[in-house]
Amino acid sequence: MLAILLAHVVAALMAPVCVRYLGRNGFLVLALVPLACLGWVIGNWNSDATTHVTWAPGLSMNIDLRFDALAAIMSAIILGIGSLILVYCSRYFEDDEPRLGVFAAEMVAFAGAMFGLVTSDNLLVMYVFWELTTVLSFLLVGHYAERASSRRAATQALLVTTAGGLAMLVGIIVIGQSNGTYLLSELIAAPPTGWLSQVAIVLILIGALSKSAVVPMHFWLPGAMAAPTPVSAYLHAAAMVKAGIYLVARLAPGFADTTAWKVTIIPLGIASMLIAGWRALQEYDLKLILAFGTVSQLGLLIILVGIGSPDAALAGMTMLVAHAFFKATLFMVVGIIDHSTGTRDIRKLAHLGRRVPTLAVIAALAALSMSGLPPLLGFIGKEAAFTAISTTPTLDTGVRTVVLVAVVVGAILTLAYSLRFVWDAFAGKQRTEPSNAVAKLHPPGPLLLAAPAILAVAGLVVGIAPAGLGTLLERYSRTLPGTGDYYLALWHGFGLALGLTAIVVVAGVALYLRHDLITRLKPARRVFGNADRAYDATLRFMDRTSMRMTGTTQRGSLPVTQATILATLVLLPVVFLALGTRSGVELRLWDSPLQIVVGAMMIAAALGATVMRNRLASVLLVGMVGYGCGVVFALHGAPDLALTQFLVETLTLVIFVLVLRKLPAEVDDRGAAAFNIPRALLAVAVGATITTIAAFATSARRATPIALDLPDAAYNIGNGKNVVNVLLVDIRAWDTLGEISVLLVAATGVASLVFRSRRFGAAPRVSDAPAEHLGMLGDQTTWLRGGDLVHPRHRSLVLEITTRLVFPTMMVLSIYFFFSGHNAPGGGFAGGLTAGLALVLRYLAGGRYELGEALPVDAGQILGVGLIFSAGTAVVSMLLGAPVLSSATLEVTLPLIGDIKLVTSLFFDLGVYLIVVGLVLDVLRSLGARLDSAAESVTTR
Repeated sequence: MLAILLAHVVAALMAPVCVRYLGRNGFLVLALVPLACLGWVIGNWNSDATTHVTWAPGLSMNIDLRFDALAAIMSAIILGIGSLILVYCSRYFEDDEPRLGVFAAEMVAFAGAMFGLVTSDNLLVMYVFWELTTVLSFLLVGHYAERASSRRAATQALLVTTAGGLAMLVGIIVIGQSNGTYLLSELIAAPPTGWLSQVAIVLILIGALSKSAVVPMHFWLPGAMAAPTPVSAYLHAAAMVKAGIYLVARLAPGFADTTAWKVTIIPLGIASMLIAGWRALQEYDLKLILAFGTVSQLGLLIILVGIGSPDAALAGMTMLVAHAFFKATLFMVVGIIDHSTGTRDIRKLAHLGRRVPTLAVIAALAALSMSGLPPLLGFIGKEAAFTAISTTPTLDTGVRTVVLVAVVVGAILTLAYSLRFVWDAFAGKQRTEPSNAVAKLHPPGPLLLAAPAILAVAGLVVGIAPAGLGTLLERYSRTLPGTGDYYLALWHGFGLALGLTAIVVVAGVALYLRHDLITRLKPARRVFGNADRAYDATLRFMDRTSMRMTGTTQRGSLPVTQATILATLVLLPVVFLALGTRSGVELRLWDSPLQIVVGAMMIAAALGATVMRNRLASVLLVGMVGYGCGVVFALHGAPDLALTQFLVETLTLVIFVLVLRKLPAEVDDRGAAAFNIPRALLAVAVGATITTIAAFATSARRATPIALDLPDAAYNIGNGKNVVNVLLVDIRAWDTLGEISVLLVAATGVASLVFRSRRFGAAPRVSDAPAEHLGMLGDQTTWLRGGDLVHPRHRSLVLEITTRLVFPTMMVLSIYFFFSGHNAPGGGFAGGLTAGLALVLRYLAGGRYELGEALPVDAGQILGVGLIFSAGTAVVSMLLGAPVLSSATLEVTLPLIGDIKLVTSLFFDLGVYLIVVGLVLDVLRSLGARLDSAAESVTTR
């Protein structure tokens, strides 16, 4: 199973390259991937295979995959129809279609995500795949991004399904935490009871129903018809909308008897079936007819798989397979019609069957199956549904009667709009000549017809001989409690099911013949309301609410915003501490007299920063506070923290100077004089609050601190003596990975704010300077090449000489910090900061051209390589079967060098080193070199 997932990942990555070189024929190559995986599914149909990979066990995120009967059914649909859709794409699109390679990658990735969803036994892992399908469907529905309708449809589908997914996530966490397991197999084997589990199941069902477009969350599916037809044929007929059906079927053996389940599933399923079936009779767009028909049939499927009896489950699985066959076929037929005629409006189509008889036969077979007429597979499923509902012991007599009547009415509506689809699209409709659209028709090629023809014929063949399919599906139906004696067959004799079928046929034909009355009697306002308008009204309400909240809390004044945040910081903790704690607080003011001296200097510098009007002086005083904090760290035996504090503080001072040189030297605070006393009181209150919280926090500990065990854990697990560095790159490497990702985003944000229009590459080198500047260069030897391009008024020969001598030393020191950090003070972060300060020195001494000479590489490339190293360490650990971001030790003996002990976390630290260097280079390149360039341009003018 992991191999299938990996195969789809590789295929998705290679898809753009494949389509680029092979054009649309690349889809044929990509179709081989799901087809080969389908072979594995068929070969392992009767096996109950499982896969377990330990991955973040503390978060219950182990990768547990399970291939059982239900997973086999869903996998066959996903992979089999997925391969046919890719074949269909090879002739549906033209070679000059924009973003075709990306589209191919998204389709293949979606197939892989769906396979992961239906085989996941861990609810949390399943949710990851669940949301992957949501994101990929958003991209696929919005493929034609230049169209407003596509953007709206994609956003609507994303918001609705994501909202349902978030509700489902809450339910998953509740049921997993309350029962001590996130494994579906364990939860179903021993279903939890109690009101909390009932609430969790309802929340999970909300996610399932939103994904399967069940009322009232159904409106996104008709809107999604703005997607390319292959997307509709795959996602909205065979795959994505079946995810909710799958989840209900998966949970039914354990939870179908609960009250919350029945109250949620059955009424909403009936509403979907009837409301959407009625809407399908009112549409003129072939795609919308099928879309509303899909919502209607999804309601039927939800009812069948949610009833919870073996016979109903067998009927539900049969209808699920039949629906995948006929609905994917009909969507592809609509795509061919649209592709050939340029329209999907049935009012503009006539005599289409005479022009393309093969397409008409394919559509007729699929529509007959959708109508539930013999000898198609849809008839087998419908007969099974009638029988199962009328005999199920899990429903009361009155409920059975209501459900059966509703399903019969839904079948009547289905037959009516199926006849309307076929007759109004392919028949003459009392016209003697084809319509203008049909007259311009160009016949579809055989490969375009192949995929729908295979599915249509499969529905006929399996309908004539359904026993084999029944044997495959019964493996799942037998997992439900109770006994089921129903079997799939084309003829069960005369009985209730056959009588109901006769009623459906007569009433459905009559309804179609008089469907014009439905259009004429169409009320001005829809009887059941308009969900689309409700969605728009909800978005408008949320927009207005957010605007009012923003207008209330964000007045545009930075002092007011800061005062609000700081006042909240003061009031809330103090109130809760006063009401909720009686713990005693023990304080020790100092451990040595030197701390008093350092503290007094920090206080003096902080007070001085508040009264200084010169910006540079204020920054220097704030820097003194930071350096004093570093000294306190050092006095408390934390050399790593002290080193990092000194380096960060120095680098921060440089960045402040780079910004301040574009601002006035003095602060104009004449208008703020009246607020000095309130600001001072607020500042004192914040300081007192932080001190109080720290005192309570340190005094609240009653257990033995875990820090006492860290030195042994660092040495025995992380293979290092420096506890701080081992924490960063091994024990708490997840935190570090998140932090360096934030650094990367910050660097990108700074560059985006400065460059605005486009991201510049590497810093300019001396050879890139304008001709008039190059004339300043002489033949004599210089300390720094870029220094010769600096205006003499801003040039310092002493600084250039010092830089030339100190820069190599600083770089060697940074490398030393990098390599020694696992066992001594240092590490990738400290080493990167040291190298960054070396680059700062080169820039300050030689200007922006010297920065390009020092490191002629694009900062974005350095950031990207660093992230690849850090994230790659996580991936490699997982592939080797070890916990993510865990360390392994490699010991070798080299001639002349001796024993070498290499820890794999060094590569993670290398990523940290590169990201810090890239961040510094990006800041210098933007706040420094870019602003210098603008200043030079102004001077030149």
